[in-house]
Amino acid sequence: MTRLRVLTLNVWNTRGDCAARMALINAELRRRAPDLVAFQEVMPGQLDQLIAGTGLHGTDQSQVSMAAPPFADRYGGTAIATRWPHRIVEVLDQRGTDAPDVPWLTLAAHVPLPDLGEVLFVAPTTSFRLDMEAARERQVLALSDLDARHRTALPTIMAGDFNADPDTAGIRYLTGRQSLAGRSTHYHDAWEVAGSGPGHTWSTDNPNASEDIARLVRQPRHHRRLDYVLVGSPHAHPHTLAHVVDARRVFDEPSDGVWASDHYGVVVDLDLGVIH
Repeated sequence: MTRLRVLTLNVWNTRGDCAARMALINAELRRRAPDLVAFQEVMPGQLDQLIAGTGLHGTDQSQVSMAAPPFADRYGGTAIATRWPHRIVEVLDQRGTDAPDVPWLTLAAHVPLPDLGEVLFVAPTTSFRLDMEAARERQVLALSDLDARHRTALPTIMAGDFNADPDTAGIRYLTGRQSLAGRSTHYHDAWEVAGSGPGHTWSTDNPNASEDIARLVRQPRHHRRLDYVLVGSPHAHPHTLAHVVDARRVFDEPSDGVWASDHYGVVVDLDLGVIH
């Protein structure tokens, strides 16, 4: 078995005390030493600051997309970082007439793992508005199609900010609890397997989130789990396995008065292996 650490974090673009937050994120990445990282709301040029000195290899959506989506200059985009040099296999634009304001592209990469072969690592972000579950349903269907196009023998790993609760149709579809458009799939929700408690990642308990929650939700006490690490199903990967060993929140406390982001991150330890 090979231990693999996966981390996802929405870094909140340049809001707040950006320099202090970037330094805090970088220090925690050095300490946690993840192998696969999905970032959301990364501004062009920020990725180098985030992963400096970590040994990670990074790709920002601005490096691989043909054109910048609207609002990316304000809200940033998706980026990934991996312990081993990766190869981007697809960049998926999840905008549509039902979701014209999604500046975050989905990145899909093949990452070579020593002695195991390549794994597909997918870093999505879906529509953020409370009333856009129909768009998110379309977007998660597109994610499962993307996986089918590029999956390898090893279980696919998908990590990001899905802007959706566990009981929404899109997340229920991804975790095999309901069908959409006559289709079904299955991924393990790492938090459900090995996390403790509700695992809220966007909360009024975080002062960085309070302003946006007040503007977008308009409720004084709001807590949701929006950030996920999902692991491919044994039905799609019958000859390999990825045991979820541990799942926990990170960046969920201030350091010297600084909160890293408006989201808490999620870090997951997996044991990957081949079934003989």
